[in-house]
Amino acid sequence: MLKLALIFFIIAVLAGVFGFTGIAGAAASVAQFLFVLFLVLFVGALIFAFAAGKAILD
Repeated sequence: MLKLALIFFIIAVLAGVFGFTGIAGAAASVAQFLFVLFLVLFVGALIFAFAAGKAILD
């Protein structure tokens, strides 16, 4: 998922350089959404891993 965010970021930068501001804005929005989603899933997995590890040790 982080790879997709990076791809959309590159598309947004290239579209901005060539003057396609509508496409650049849309690609940047998608990249931002995917990055935030990746962060939320990562933090959730981290919390779950710590909770599961603590339950095993208790």
